[in-house]
Amino acid sequence: MKPRSDTLPGLPLDARCLLDALAGLECAGALYLLDEEGRVSYWSSGAERLTGHTADFAAGKPIARLLPGYGRPAADEAPGMGEDEIRVERADGSALLARRRFQPLRDRGGSARGRLEVLTAIETVGTPLAEADVEILHGLITREPAMKQVFRIVRNVAETDATVLVRGESGTGKELIARAVHAESHRAKGPFLAVNCAALAPSLLESELFGHVRGAFTGAVRGHAGLFQRADGGTLFLDEVAELPLELQAKLLRVLQEQSFVPVGGDRTLSVDVRIVAATHRSLREAARKGRFREDLMYRLRVVPIFLPPLRERRRDVGLLLWHFIERHNGRGLRRVFRIDPDAMRRLLDHPWPGNVRELQNVVEYAFAVGRGEVLELDDLPPEFREEHAVPQEPAEPVPDEAERIRTALRQSGGRIDQAARLLKMSRATLWRKRKKLGV
Repeated sequence: MKPRSDTLPGLPLDARCLLDALAGLECAGALYLLDEEGRVSYWSSGAERLTGHTADFAAGKPIARLLPGYGRPAADEAPGMGEDEIRVERADGSALLARRRFQPLRDRGGSARGRLEVLTAIETVGTPLAEADVEILHGLITREPAMKQVFRIVRNVAETDATVLVRGESGTGKELIARAVHAESHRAKGPFLAVNCAALAPSLLESELFGHVRGAFTGAVRGHAGLFQRADGGTLFLDEVAELPLELQAKLLRVLQEQSFVPVGGDRTLSVDVRIVAATHRSLREAARKGRFREDLMYRLRVVPIFLPPLRERRRDVGLLLWHFIERHNGRGLRRVFRIDPDAMRRLLDHPWPGNVRELQNVVEYAFAVGRGEVLELDDLPPEFREEHAVPQEPAEPVPDEAERIRTALRQSGGRIDQAARLLKMSRATLWRKRKKLGV
């Protein structure tokens, strides 16, 4: 193994050679050296093979960030060697159960200077879904605290009949949350019906929601039971409720207040027992301020607001969801994937996921359609994963108006670095360097 001087700052050459020799003896495992703050100072070729992280990538990184699930040894303060078992996540998102041997390093004065550790695989699990910190709720999975808080709200509010408003970007799983509220409630045996308020013309939407009687309009040759009537005893999910026409908002408000309505063209009031879960990707407060949404209806809908974070804010869930969708596909077709190439995994983790979980699901479907073999390679991913990370050569000096170009891109992207970098056709790292240099 070639000595890596850049991963061993401050160590003399003979110390590096000694570690290389030790790494050769520990060829069945991963040998690495941590400084007193838990950052990687040395990363052997065995560590590269076992974890999927290269030495250059690992150098200087906190071991707990490099290997999610890693914890400090229980016997960390002991003067001699110790041994335990840990479960960590590798670069491809798979879980690794490993035996860890560790030796604290101290100077002559007895002060801690770091640890020398060796990991040996006990078991490799293709998917991290069985990890202790993973929480599952009716098809939704997470290890992120923000989503776990959403799960707790769902379980608590499901015990009541309170109206719920789910807010989140497209693809974050708003309907899945609505279904979870229904499934956890006493209405679980009743119907769950859904409608997209932006998908139908106002006249059709009114009939779809409230039904109509025979002869109510041209073509109404028979009566039609609307969604409210058919959802009696269950839950009605109103997706994109911010798009509901103003003329229908008053009628919806009456249903929420009185649990009754009159079908289109009818003269008889129908009473129903329906729980409403609404969803939107836009702010109802902003829509109410602009006069596009009734303020009184807004308050009736958002008795319990639930905010779904976008996938770009759930970085630890990317690998988890990736393997979740891979396992779904593994049992369906000709291909079975058991490993993800580290370079492909890094591109997936670095992607901003503007389409959120739905986009990730589609990426896995694409990979199974175009790729073959047990390893998901970079070439199996859609073209944008290979193109958007190409870093153009920087000019020796920035052009005079570059600072203004960066400010414009940041304004257009709402301050989101990933989007601004794509607008400028540069990597995030390049954008960060230019902002620092230009004082933007």
